[in-house]
Amino acid sequence: MTYGWNQTKQPQVPCKGRMSWPAMLCWIGIAHWVGLCVGCTTLTQPLSGIPAERVPPQFLAQSKANLVPLDPSRLSQEPPRDYLLDEGDILGVYIEGILPYNPPDQPPEPPPVNFPEIDSQLDPSLGFPVAVINDGTIQLPLLEPIKVKGLTIDQARELIRKYYLDAKILTDSGRLRPIVTLLKERTYNIVVVRQDIGGEINQAQRFGTRQGGGGGFVRGADLSATGSMIKLRAYQNDVLHALMASGGLPGVNAKNEIKILRATKADQKKRDEFIQQFYQQYYCNPDPCGCPPPIPDDPTTLKIQMRLPPGVIPNFREEDIILEDGDIVYIETRNAEVYYTGGLLPGGEFNIPRDYDLDVFGAMALAGGSLAGPGRTGGGGGLGGGIASLATVPPGILYVIRKTPCNGQITIEVDLARANEDPRRRILVQPGDILVLRYKPCEEVLNFGMAAFFTFGIQAILQGGLQRR
Repeated sequence: MTYGWNQTKQPQVPCKGRMSWPAMLCWIGIAHWVGLCVGCTTLTQPLSGIPAERVPPQFLAQSKANLVPLDPSRLSQEPPRDYLLDEGDILGVYIEGILPYNPPDQPPEPPPVNFPEIDSQLDPSLGFPVAVINDGTIQLPLLEPIKVKGLTIDQARELIRKYYLDAKILTDSGRLRPIVTLLKERTYNIVVVRQDIGGEINQAQRFGTRQGGGGGFVRGADLSATGSMIKLRAYQNDVLHALMASGGLPGVNAKNEIKILRATKADQKKRDEFIQQFYQQYYCNPDPCGCPPPIPDDPTTLKIQMRLPPGVIPNFREEDIILEDGDIVYIETRNAEVYYTGGLLPGGEFNIPRDYDLDVFGAMALAGGSLAGPGRTGGGGGLGGGIASLATVPPGILYVIRKTPCNGQITIEVDLARANEDPRRRILVQPGDILVLRYKPCEEVLNFGMAAFFTFGIQAILQGGLQRR
């Protein structure tokens, strides 16, 4: 007698540990929904934003890829053909029989020879030192003060000769041949304050240690400026020579601008009045419905931009870059030009390049993210744990949280798949942006479903097959 599949002689014995298909699917569904409720921030903490192609232009970062560097020669003054005397110069003067005085019965004393300093560009000179004092005059024996300010060396020589002849101190015009040379040129004391000195050598010391492998920097390191007092000679007292004497043009750690603060009391008074008027106008009587504007640039401070749009001519004159005693050349750091990452990107703080554009794709690459896979899970959410490593669908949406005036913000939504094809969607990153990488809801569900199936479903199938045997 033959038996069918359900007509076996052996008694039916329940198999311990065996899971039926309905039970298996039930457990997968339960695990799926538990994962959605616990680890899927796309559904539990949703974000919404303005599509990148619809953001108004005033909320987009300005491109700096086409900016043209400023010609450094514009930061220096053109020296005159002949050196013009002014207060602080020291002349070498020799007048036979007068400077120095010699009795008539003795031979004249030869003039002393003076050699310049090692770093000076002057030639060796003759004569005794005579300084040009504050009122632009020099004092010579037996004469009233002679004003030489604004004269050349040759003009000063002829003027001295004329004064002695007019005073009839020496009547023999043939013997009166004074020697006048430049013994030492005048100098100007300039203060240079820089926050970009150090370069790559002490960058870690200035900005802290890198976070993870993404290239961010930890706050709290010493960012104090480097200050120096330098002496600039006449016709070299300009911005370019001050920069060259203090380390060169602004480095990559500095802003692309140079500030010049004048030391005169009049400029300092105007600066104080400007600040007082601004705060009295907008902050002493605030408008609850309005928004006070940011503090504008100080009109007494010259700000020189080192990179300009094509065709734009610098708006400063040659006399603006000439420095006087006590003037301050200030180069400010750009340590605040950073952006932040979160979500599925490794959390951290990252520098924005100074001289070229950085779009959202480049910012993700700097942070360690990838467009070809799920990447490393950051602190902001995602699947989490070992299940996330089984996800095969990469995250497809990036949110850029951007600050706006009056302490506001907008959220810009960048669809990464569409941004691959449309450059308008690859917006530029600007300082203060927060980049949050997320899965779309369908990607979150699909990734978790696939991970749960490969984790629990295959295990249950294998266990069922072994138990049948």
